[in-house]
Amino acid sequence: MSEIVHHQFSPIYDTESKILILGTIPSPKSREQGFYYGHPRNRFWKVLSDILNEQMPQTIEEKIILVKKHHIALWDVLASCEIRGADDASIKNPVPNDMNIILKQASIEKIYTTGSKATALYKKYCYPKTGIPSVMLPSTSPANCRMPYEQLKQEYGCIII
Repeated sequence: MSEIVHHQFSPIYDTESKILILGTIPSPKSREQGFYYGHPRNRFWKVLSDILNEQMPQTIEEKIILVKKHHIALWDVLASCEIRGADDASIKNPVPNDMNIILKQASIEKIYTTGSKATALYKKYCYPKTGIPSVMLPSTSPANCRMPYEQLKQEYGCIII
């Protein structure tokens, strides 16, 4: 059964942010935890810490410190939508976030979207307003478990600035 989901937490960025990584919308597990990529089997934080040669962050505060240290901003393409669980393919009635909230305050040089749905939604709703194309990265969610970890790491290596 679908439910209407509203994004519940703020974007993570500062004036030094150079790259922006966008997911689709927080999953039920992320909303429960109150932070991005919160599912225990999501490989985002492991991949990020490995490619940046940092210790794996455990707390929300450590995750914020990690991304800010490396000039990374985090947010999601959508402010709200109708969705079944964490199934991006089920998204209906998407309402995009206003990327200018970040773009007016940070010097974003590159935008990355995690997964094909985030990429498609960004292209449709955000790109016409930002004029900044996004680069698609593979999803780190448990739904994309068929992608080997080493391949994920290799694909995400392009974000290092």
